[in-house]
Amino acid sequence: MVWYAQERFSVRLEWGIEAVEQLGQTADCIIIVDVMSFSTCISLAVDNGARVYPYPWKDESAIAYGSEKGAIVASTERRLKSNGYSLSPCSLKDIEQGARLVLPSPNGSAISFRAKDSGAAVFSGCFRNMAATARACRHFRRILVIPCGERWPNGTLRPAVEDLVAAGGIISYLAEKTWSPEARAAASAYHQNSPYGLSTLGECASALELAEKGFAEDVVLCLNVNVSELACRLQRDAYIAV
Repeated sequence: MVWYAQERFSVRLEWGIEAVEQLGQTADCIIIVDVMSFSTCISLAVDNGARVYPYPWKDESAIAYGSEKGAIVASTERRLKSNGYSLSPCSLKDIEQGARLVLPSPNGSAISFRAKDSGAAVFSGCFRNMAATARACRHFRRILVIPCGERWPNGTLRPAVEDLVAAGGIISYLAEKTWSPEARAAASAYHQNSPYGLSTLGECASALELAEKGFAEDVVLCLNVNVSELACRLQRDAYIAV
């Protein structure tokens, strides 16, 4: 057993794309948590009956990938709803049923794209579908929860508290499983924040960044709790409802 693999426990937690690289092969199920905003965008789109294709690169290759999948390519920059689809959750609130959308992002999308080759079932989870995600994953024996985090200007991982708390919320609904210390710490973070209705997370670094850029409404959507009954699973390159 590799010392960091958490193999003694059925629910494990580790950060970022390296979690897929190092632990993905030892999991039956991977839950990717990128609250602000990839996972929230996935949940909103899937609730409306859309299919979302994660893609890791925010360049011209995304256009070719979209053409291959017969899909619209979301803007690589966050935009207001009136300017088309993007990583702004508000831009996806009214996406049409049956729409196909490529959603490029360097965190949740890149990790999803890598995880699909791990052999594990891959899910995207956030605050709005915590309970549904846990229900869909409960029957798997080895569950790896990955809070994605953000990036510092030099490209290194910046752990994001909102991803940690949402990951802990999903883990809390898996009470019948054994939790690694890492998973247990995330669940504790969720229970410390949940008495406040997660309102304190409206002042976390990621939320302040979005509000400063004019996307305060996105923050509100990202902090909605269990408003969706649908889990989002990656099937044939696209996230769909289960």
